[in-house]
Amino acid sequence: MHADGGEPDRVKRLAPTIPLKRGGTALEVAQSIAWLLSDEASYVTGSFIDIAGGR
Repeated sequence: MHADGGEPDRVKRLAPTIPLKRGGTALEVAQSIAWLLSDEASYVTGSFIDIAGGR
């Protein structure tokens, strides 16, 4: 995604500024979406979930 936007090393460059010291994975984002779709999140409404490694 970043390569298509003209900055292929963006995640590597920003990793030191992220509290978890790495970029997230597609699986981590997918797991968050799956949780929102599950019954475990049935009481969650109108919320934002920052999947950003603590940044």
